[in-house]
Amino acid sequence: MSALRLTRYATYVSVFVALVLLVTKAFAWWETRSVGVLASMLDSAVDVVASMMILFAVHVAQMPADNEHRLGHGKAEPLASLAQSVFIAGSALYLVLHALDRLFFPEAVREADLGVWVMLFSMALTLALVMFQRYVIRKTHSTAIESDSLHYLSDLGANFAVMVGLLLSAWLWVDATLGLLIGLWIGWQAVKLAVASGNQLLDRELPDSMRDEIRDIVLSHPQVRGFNDLRTFRSGPTVFIQLDLELDDHLSLWMGHQIAEEVTEKLRRNFDNADVMIHQEPVSFRNKPGHHQWEVESKS
Repeated sequence: MSALRLTRYATYVSVFVALVLLVTKAFAWWETRSVGVLASMLDSAVDVVASMMILFAVHVAQMPADNEHRLGHGKAEPLASLAQSVFIAGSALYLVLHALDRLFFPEAVREADLGVWVMLFSMALTLALVMFQRYVIRKTHSTAIESDSLHYLSDLGANFAVMVGLLLSAWLWVDATLGLLIGLWIGWQAVKLAVASGNQLLDRELPDSMRDEIRDIVLSHPQVRGFNDLRTFRSGPTVFIQLDLELDDHLSLWMGHQIAEEVTEKLRRNFDNADVMIHQEPVSFRNKPGHHQWEVESKS
Protein backbone atom coordinates (compact mmCIF):
# COMPACT_ATOMS: atom_id res chain seq x y z
CA MET A 1 0.00 0.00 0.00
CA SER A 2 1.37 3.43 -0.96
CA ALA A 3 2.15 6.06 1.69
CA LEU A 4 -0.69 8.29 0.47
CA ARG A 5 -3.30 5.51 0.63
CA LEU A 6 -2.01 4.38 4.01
CA THR A 7 -2.37 7.91 5.39
CA ARG A 8 -5.95 8.20 4.09
CA TYR A 9 -6.84 4.77 5.50
CA ALA A 10 -5.52 5.82 8.91
CA THR A 11 -7.87 8.83 8.96
CA TYR A 12 -10.90 6.63 8.17
CA VAL A 13 -10.00 4.22 10.99
CA SER A 14 -9.52 7.14 13.39
CA VAL A 15 -12.98 8.60 12.70
CA PHE A 16 -14.61 5.16 13.03
CA VAL A 17 -12.93 4.49 16.39
CA ALA A 18 -13.91 7.94 17.69
CA LEU A 19 -17.58 7.33 16.83
CA VAL A 20 -17.56 3.88 18.50
CA LEU A 21 -16.01 5.29 21.68
CA LEU A 22 -18.47 8.20 21.77
CA VAL A 23 -21.51 5.89 21.55
CA THR A 24 -20.07 3.47 24.13
CA LYS A 25 -19.24 6.16 26.66
CA ALA A 26 -22.59 7.87 26.15
CA PHE A 27 -24.30 4.60 27.10
CA ALA A 28 -22.04 4.18 30.14
CA TRP A 29 -22.69 7.72 31.34
CA TRP A 30 -26.46 7.27 30.92
CA GLU A 31 -26.31 4.15 33.11
CA THR A 32 -23.84 5.33 35.76
CA ARG A 33 -24.17 9.14 35.79
CA SER A 34 -20.45 9.17 36.65
CA VAL A 35 -18.71 12.53 36.33
CA GLY A 36 -15.49 10.83 35.23
CA VAL A 37 -17.27 8.90 32.49
CA LEU A 38 -19.07 12.08 31.41
CA ALA A 39 -15.72 13.88 31.08
CA SER A 40 -14.35 11.02 29.01
CA MET A 41 -17.47 11.04 26.80
CA LEU A 42 -17.13 14.76 26.14
CA ASP A 43 -13.47 14.25 25.25
CA SER A 44 -14.50 11.55 22.75
CA ALA A 45 -16.96 14.00 21.22
CA VAL A 46 -14.04 16.39 20.68
CA ASP A 47 -12.08 13.48 19.18
CA VAL A 48 -14.77 12.97 16.54
CA VAL A 49 -14.49 16.58 15.42
CA ALA A 50 -10.69 16.56 15.54
CA SER A 51 -10.38 13.30 13.59
CA MET A 52 -12.75 14.55 10.91
CA MET A 53 -10.64 17.71 10.66
CA ILE A 54 -7.51 15.57 10.17
CA LEU A 55 -9.33 13.47 7.54
CA PHE A 56 -10.21 16.63 5.61
CA ALA A 57 -6.67 18.02 5.96
CA VAL A 58 -5.09 14.82 4.62
CA HIS A 59 -7.53 14.86 1.69
CA VAL A 60 -6.58 18.47 0.86
CA ALA A 61 -2.84 17.83 1.34
CA GLN A 62 -2.92 15.01 -1.22
CA MET A 63 -4.63 17.07 -3.90
CA PRO A 64 -2.32 17.67 -6.88
CA ALA A 65 -0.79 21.06 -7.56
CA ASP A 66 -2.90 23.50 -9.57
CA ASN A 67 -2.53 26.97 -11.10
CA GLU A 68 -3.10 28.68 -7.76
CA HIS A 69 -1.06 26.26 -5.63
CA ARG A 70 2.00 25.41 -7.73
CA LEU A 71 3.78 23.64 -4.86
CA GLY A 72 0.73 21.58 -3.98
CA HIS A 73 -1.50 21.63 -0.88
CA GLY A 74 0.84 19.79 1.51
CA LYS A 75 0.81 22.49 4.19
CA ALA A 76 -2.79 21.54 5.01
CA GLU A 77 -1.31 18.72 7.10
CA PRO A 78 0.94 20.74 9.44
CA LEU A 79 -1.74 23.44 9.63
CA ALA A 80 -4.28 20.87 10.86
CA SER A 81 -1.60 19.40 13.12
CA LEU A 82 -1.00 22.82 14.67
CA ALA A 83 -4.74 23.21 15.28
CA GLN A 84 -4.83 19.69 16.73
CA SER A 85 -2.08 20.62 19.19
CA VAL A 86 -4.42 23.33 20.52
CA PHE A 87 -7.12 20.67 21.05
CA ILE A 88 -4.60 18.49 22.87
CA ALA A 89 -3.40 21.37 25.04
CA GLY A 90 -7.04 22.13 25.91
CA SER A 91 -7.62 18.50 26.87
CA ALA A 92 -4.48 18.58 29.02
CA LEU A 93 -5.57 21.78 30.75
CA TYR A 94 -9.03 20.35 31.37
CA LEU A 95 -7.53 17.17 32.84
CA VAL A 96 -5.19 19.16 35.13
CA LEU A 97 -8.00 21.42 36.38
CA HIS A 98 -10.31 18.44 36.88
CA ALA A 99 -7.59 16.61 38.82
CA LEU A 100 -6.91 19.64 41.05
CA ASP A 101 -10.63 20.00 41.71
CA ARG A 102 -10.83 16.34 42.78
CA LEU A 103 -7.77 16.76 45.02
CA PHE A 104 -9.33 19.64 46.95
CA PHE A 105 -12.97 18.56 46.67
CA PRO A 106 -13.13 14.74 46.62
CA GLU A 107 -16.32 13.08 45.31
CA ALA A 108 -17.48 9.54 45.89
CA VAL A 109 -17.65 7.32 42.79
CA ARG A 110 -20.93 5.56 41.95
CA GLU A 111 -21.64 2.48 39.83
CA ALA A 112 -17.96 1.69 39.44
CA ASP A 113 -18.24 -1.77 37.80
CA LEU A 114 -19.81 -0.69 34.52
CA GLY A 115 -17.50 2.28 34.30
CA VAL A 116 -14.43 0.06 34.72
CA TRP A 117 -15.55 -2.27 31.90
CA VAL A 118 -16.23 0.66 29.59
CA MET A 119 -12.84 2.19 30.34
CA LEU A 120 -11.13 -1.16 29.69
CA PHE A 121 -12.89 -1.49 26.35
CA SER A 122 -12.03 2.12 25.47
CA MET A 123 -8.38 1.65 26.39
CA ALA A 124 -8.06 -1.57 24.37
CA LEU A 125 -9.63 -0.01 21.26
CA THR A 126 -7.63 3.21 21.64
CA LEU A 127 -4.37 1.33 22.16
CA ALA A 128 -4.97 -0.69 18.98
CA LEU A 129 -5.61 2.55 17.06
CA VAL A 130 -2.48 4.25 18.46
CA MET A 131 -0.30 1.25 17.53
CA PHE A 132 -1.68 1.31 13.99
CA GLN A 133 -1.13 5.07 13.75
CA ARG A 134 2.49 4.68 14.94
CA TYR A 135 3.04 2.19 12.14
CA VAL A 136 1.58 4.68 9.63
CA ILE A 137 3.78 7.48 11.00
CA ARG A 138 6.91 5.37 10.53
CA LYS A 139 5.93 4.70 6.92
CA THR A 140 4.64 8.16 5.94
CA HIS A 141 6.10 10.74 8.42
CA SER A 142 2.68 12.41 8.39
CA THR A 143 2.42 15.22 10.97
CA ALA A 144 -1.37 15.08 10.75
CA ILE A 145 -1.47 11.41 11.75
CA GLU A 146 1.15 12.09 14.43
CA SER A 147 -1.03 14.79 15.98
CA ASP A 148 -4.10 12.57 15.84
CA SER A 149 -2.14 9.74 17.45
CA LEU A 150 -0.99 12.03 20.25
CA HIS A 151 -4.58 13.07 20.84
CA TYR A 152 -5.66 9.44 21.24
CA LEU A 153 -2.61 8.76 23.41
CA SER A 154 -3.84 11.51 25.71
CA ASP A 155 -7.24 9.81 25.77
CA LEU A 156 -5.53 6.57 26.72
CA GLY A 157 -3.94 8.26 29.71
CA ALA A 158 -7.17 9.98 30.71
CA ASN A 159 -9.15 6.71 30.46
CA PHE A 160 -6.54 4.96 32.58
CA ALA A 161 -6.83 7.67 35.23
CA VAL A 162 -10.64 7.32 35.22
CA MET A 163 -10.38 3.53 35.54
CA VAL A 164 -7.90 3.71 38.41
CA GLY A 165 -10.17 6.20 40.14
CA LEU A 166 -13.09 3.79 39.76
CA LEU A 167 -11.08 0.83 41.05
CA LEU A 168 -9.56 2.71 43.99
CA SER A 169 -12.62 4.72 44.87
CA ALA A 170 -11.70 4.54 48.55
CA TRP A 171 -8.49 6.49 47.90
CA LEU A 172 -9.69 9.44 45.87
CA TRP A 173 -6.31 11.16 45.87
CA VAL A 174 -4.86 8.39 43.65
CA ASP A 175 -7.21 9.23 40.78
CA ALA A 176 -6.56 12.96 41.12
CA THR A 177 -2.77 12.61 41.33
CA LEU A 178 -2.60 10.33 38.29
CA GLY A 179 -4.82 12.70 36.34
CA LEU A 180 -2.58 15.65 37.25
CA LEU A 181 0.63 13.90 36.15
CA ILE A 182 -0.90 12.64 32.91
CA GLY A 183 -2.30 16.08 32.13
CA LEU A 184 1.12 17.73 32.57
CA TRP A 185 2.79 15.12 30.32
CA ILE A 186 0.13 15.54 27.62
CA GLY A 187 0.57 19.32 27.75
CA TRP A 188 4.32 18.97 27.15
CA GLN A 189 3.70 16.65 24.18
CA ALA A 190 1.26 19.22 22.74
CA VAL A 191 3.98 21.90 22.90
CA LYS A 192 6.44 19.60 21.08
CA LEU A 193 3.84 18.86 18.42
CA ALA A 194 3.12 22.56 17.91
CA VAL A 195 6.85 23.24 17.44
CA ALA A 196 7.17 20.42 14.87
CA SER A 197 4.10 21.68 12.97
CA GLY A 198 5.42 25.22 13.03
CA ASN A 199 8.76 24.06 11.62
CA GLN A 200 6.98 22.51 8.64
CA LEU A 201 4.93 25.63 8.04
CA LEU A 202 8.16 27.66 8.11
CA ASP A 203 9.91 25.26 5.68
CA ARG A 204 12.58 24.09 8.09
CA GLU A 205 15.36 22.00 6.54
CA LEU A 206 15.07 18.22 6.59
CA PRO A 207 17.04 16.34 9.29
CA ASP A 208 20.80 16.01 8.77
CA SER A 209 20.48 12.26 8.19
CA MET A 210 18.19 12.85 5.19
CA ARG A 211 20.42 15.62 3.83
CA ASP A 212 23.42 13.28 4.11
CA GLU A 213 21.49 10.65 2.17
CA ILE A 214 20.70 13.21 -0.53
CA ARG A 215 24.39 14.16 -0.72
CA ASP A 216 25.46 10.52 -1.13
CA ILE A 217 22.88 9.92 -3.88
CA VAL A 218 23.87 13.04 -5.85
CA LEU A 219 27.61 12.39 -5.62
CA SER A 220 27.20 8.72 -6.55
CA HIS A 221 26.66 9.66 -10.20
CA PRO A 222 29.99 9.20 -11.98
CA GLN A 223 29.73 12.41 -14.03
CA VAL A 224 28.70 14.72 -11.18
CA ARG A 225 31.65 16.85 -10.01
CA GLY A 226 29.84 18.30 -7.01
CA PHE A 227 26.85 20.39 -5.98
CA ASN A 228 25.98 23.44 -3.90
CA ASP A 229 23.08 25.45 -2.49
CA LEU A 230 21.13 22.40 -1.27
CA ARG A 231 17.70 23.42 -0.01
CA THR A 232 15.19 20.97 1.45
CA PHE A 233 11.89 21.07 3.26
CA ARG A 234 8.77 18.98 3.79
CA SER A 235 5.23 20.09 2.96
CA GLY A 236 2.75 17.45 4.12
CA PRO A 237 3.42 14.25 2.17
CA THR A 238 5.87 15.92 -0.24
CA VAL A 239 9.64 16.32 0.22
CA PHE A 240 11.14 19.23 -1.73
CA ILE A 241 14.79 19.03 -2.83
CA GLN A 242 16.56 21.85 -4.67
CA LEU A 243 20.26 22.10 -5.56
CA ASP A 244 22.82 23.36 -8.09
CA LEU A 245 24.53 20.45 -9.86
CA GLU A 246 28.18 21.01 -10.81
CA LEU A 247 29.16 19.38 -14.12
CA ASP A 248 32.16 19.42 -16.43
CA ASP A 249 32.43 22.69 -18.36
CA HIS A 250 32.56 21.07 -21.80
CA LEU A 251 29.49 18.82 -21.62
CA SER A 252 26.78 19.44 -24.20
CA LEU A 253 23.45 20.89 -23.09
CA TRP A 254 21.78 17.58 -23.91
CA MET A 255 24.26 15.58 -21.80
CA GLY A 256 23.96 17.99 -18.86
CA HIS A 257 20.20 17.67 -18.98
CA GLN A 258 20.45 13.87 -19.14
CA ILE A 259 22.70 13.72 -16.06
CA ALA A 260 20.34 15.98 -14.10
CA GLU A 261 17.40 13.76 -15.07
CA GLU A 262 19.25 10.64 -13.90
CA VAL A 263 20.07 12.24 -10.54
CA THR A 264 16.46 13.42 -10.20
CA GLU A 265 15.09 9.94 -10.90
CA LYS A 266 17.41 8.36 -8.33
CA LEU A 267 16.33 10.87 -5.68
CA ARG A 268 12.67 10.17 -6.43
CA ARG A 269 13.25 6.43 -6.07
CA ASN A 270 14.74 6.94 -2.61
CA PHE A 271 12.27 9.54 -1.31
CA ASP A 272 8.53 8.98 -1.67
CA ASN A 273 6.61 11.91 -3.18
CA ALA A 274 9.80 13.92 -3.79
CA ASP A 275 9.64 17.15 -5.79
CA VAL A 276 13.18 17.66 -7.16
CA MET A 277 14.48 20.84 -8.81
CA ILE A 278 18.05 20.77 -10.15
CA HIS A 279 19.95 23.65 -11.78
CA GLN A 280 23.05 22.71 -13.78
CA GLU A 281 26.16 24.86 -13.77
CA PRO A 282 29.82 24.49 -14.91
CA VAL A 283 32.12 23.26 -12.18
CA SER A 284 34.52 26.16 -12.97
CA PHE A 285 31.90 28.53 -11.50
CA ARG A 286 32.91 27.20 -8.09
CA ASN A 287 35.91 29.54 -7.99
CA LYS A 288 34.44 32.43 -9.96
CA PRO A 289 34.69 35.77 -8.05
CA GLY A 290 31.35 36.91 -6.71
CA HIS A 291 29.67 33.56 -7.37
CA HIS A 292 27.37 32.65 -4.49
CA GLN A 293 28.03 29.27 -2.94
CA TRP A 294 26.27 27.51 -0.11
CA GLU A 295 27.33 24.17 1.38
CA VAL A 296 29.54 23.15 -1.50
CA GLU A 297 29.95 19.38 -1.79
CA SER A 298 32.45 17.89 -4.19
CA LYS A 299 34.11 14.56 -4.86
CA SER A 300 37.49 14.00 -3.29
